[in-house]
Amino acid sequence: MAHFDGVVPPLAEALARKNYETLTPVQQNVLDPELADSDLLVSAQTGSGKTVAFGIALAPTLMAGEDRFSRAERPLALVVAPTRELALQVKRELQWLYELTGASFASCVGGMDMRTERQALSRGAHIVVGTPGRLRDHIERGSLDMTGMRAVVLDEADEMLDLGFREDLEFILGAAPDDRRTLMFSATVPKMIVSLAKRFQRNAVRLATTAEQRQHVDIEYRAMKVAPSDRENAIINVLRYFEAKSAIVFCATRESVNRMTSRFTNRGFSVVALSGELSQGQRTHALQAMRDGRARVCIATDVAARGLDLPDLELVIHADLPQNSPALLHRSGRTGRAGRKGVSVLIVPFNQRFKAERLLQGARIEANWGNPPSVAEITERDDQRLLQDETLTEPVAEAEQAFVDQILAQHSAEQIAAAFVRLYRSGQSAPEELQEDNRPERGEKRDRKPREKADFSDGTWFSLSVGRKQNAEPRWLLPMLYRTGNIAQGDVGAIRIHGGETHVQIAPGSVDSFTAAIGPNKTIDKNINVTRLEGTPEAPDEQSERAPDRKRPYAGKNAPRRDFGDRGDESRDRPTPEAREDVREERSDRTPDQKRPYAGKNKPRKSFGDRGEGRQEGASPDAADRPRAKKSYKPRTPRADGPGDKPRKPFAERREGGPDRPSPDGAAHARPTGKKPFKSRSSGPDGPGDKPRKVKKHRKGSPPPAGARKRKGAE
Repeated sequence: MAHFDGVVPPLAEALARKNYETLTPVQQNVLDPELADSDLLVSAQTGSGKTVAFGIALAPTLMAGEDRFSRAERPLALVVAPTRELALQVKRELQWLYELTGASFASCVGGMDMRTERQALSRGAHIVVGTPGRLRDHIERGSLDMTGMRAVVLDEADEMLDLGFREDLEFILGAAPDDRRTLMFSATVPKMIVSLAKRFQRNAVRLATTAEQRQHVDIEYRAMKVAPSDRENAIINVLRYFEAKSAIVFCATRESVNRMTSRFTNRGFSVVALSGELSQGQRTHALQAMRDGRARVCIATDVAARGLDLPDLELVIHADLPQNSPALLHRSGRTGRAGRKGVSVLIVPFNQRFKAERLLQGARIEANWGNPPSVAEITERDDQRLLQDETLTEPVAEAEQAFVDQILAQHSAEQIAAAFVRLYRSGQSAPEELQEDNRPERGEKRDRKPREKADFSDGTWFSLSVGRKQNAEPRWLLPMLYRTGNIAQGDVGAIRIHGGETHVQIAPGSVDSFTAAIGPNKTIDKNINVTRLEGTPEAPDEQSERAPDRKRPYAGKNAPRRDFGDRGDESRDRPTPEAREDVREERSDRTPDQKRPYAGKNKPRKSFGDRGEGRQEGASPDAADRPRAKKSYKPRTPRADGPGDKPRKPFAERREGGPDRPSPDGAAHARPTGKKPFKSRSSGPDGPGDKPRKVKKHRKGSPPPAGARKRKGAE
């Protein structure tokens, strides 16, 4: 049995049962005796055995020199992970590691029944594993007792901060006792991790493995250039070429996961999906199917990019490029774990090559660039696997000998071999034909020889079932014809777009290849029908094709002008240019008083001097002597009462005491207002009820103003 220095004996025996021979660098570093009670900030690449590392590092703190745990009253350790799958995986790893110690575990993750978790916590658990949101919920409800915590572990701390769990982590660490031990494990150590460590750790020791500088030495990176329309076909060929025991395909969106899962299932692959829209039970069943071997391909979003350890995962395919270099490393880190070899393939469309190069450069990775496997390469690889199959080298068993002799007696060896090959290939999905990439490699120059212009004199016209109604434009029709029609560059001539169809002229050299590309269904780009035309087509009369009641009448500025003969009795012949020139010369010879006066909106305004006389240019001579007509004054007569009106009193009776004033017709009537008559302020004596008025002061030595009154009491 292998001997592991510094590991608690029950855990060392569990490692030996798992066929561990040596410890990884990060596992050896955490066993340093000087770090027995210290807080740790550990950074190591994914797949380096961090779960076992903090498991053996926690044992001396939790067990306090004992070989087995006593009855669990309160939780002793808390492990926080960013995702549900990673939390459940950590729990499984720690269970076999602490199997001989009698430790009890409880999980608290989102998507599971909270009542079941509360019952497990009430029964007692030594180690609790969960996600930040659910753990905080249990702490706030009082179902998770934090008073007995001796250690808290943050696994994939950088990922939890990226997902926005900073506030939850601060709440959890703040609820734990101050004398606890805090261990942070992360693939990278950004500034946010450093600030969190300074706040919640006490003199933390920074550990970085030497392998951290060499990212994924056991992973072979390949970048394959494909046409954007061949992305899924290229993934099928990659899966067929490697025939890995298990593979994972990373997509950017849930819609892509659903679409690829449906298509790959129809092609005969055993596929499971993993995305955020699935329930926790569905995600657990999908991962278990990958571990059991019932499924070989997992199509997932980045929810599976962190911490998941799938056994025998040999191939990682990036169907959509990741957002940044760390995401590329974490995706690829699902393979090549614990010394095993793996392959990471980037599917790079032509228009995203520069982005892929930046991602690889940021991750300090050198990838082998090339094209996806072709049909011939896949067939050759299948033949090699068939020849290396163990069934061909195993000896014939006694139970099989009689039937083998019977087959050899009835069939020749050639027929038996052919039947064996057919049976072997019948269960495999057929590879896809991909477009060839004739683009030059990076740094190479294309030989730009002058290309002869295609001759379209004998070209063939084709009709496409798209037109202006379908927003057809040459800027996307032309690339589509070159891409899917197998047409040589420059062999597309005139493009005439009509209302419901488009006519395209193809050079004679590309007619046969274009006819073969459209196939017997005569379709191109999946939904565009193609029809071969004879001769030069004529533009369809779209107006005549309409029903009579739907034809648009001529109107507006587009209406045709009527002939002069159709304009009524005033019709006249159109003047000749010579006649128009004679009229122009005649008008130029007129004197100023013969010219037509201005009229309309361009008429000049009269000066003020002309407005008083009442004349303007063009007015009659006696306009100034003609008196100005005035309207005669018409007195306003009282309105007669209607049949339903209330009889009104005379005006004099309605208002008494008002001063009379004459009306224009000579009759007197009372003043309509009820105001007091105006009384001028004179210098007369004050009345009995008047308030004494002040006298304006004047300077000494100057005579008082006229009419000034003496002050009261001056007499």
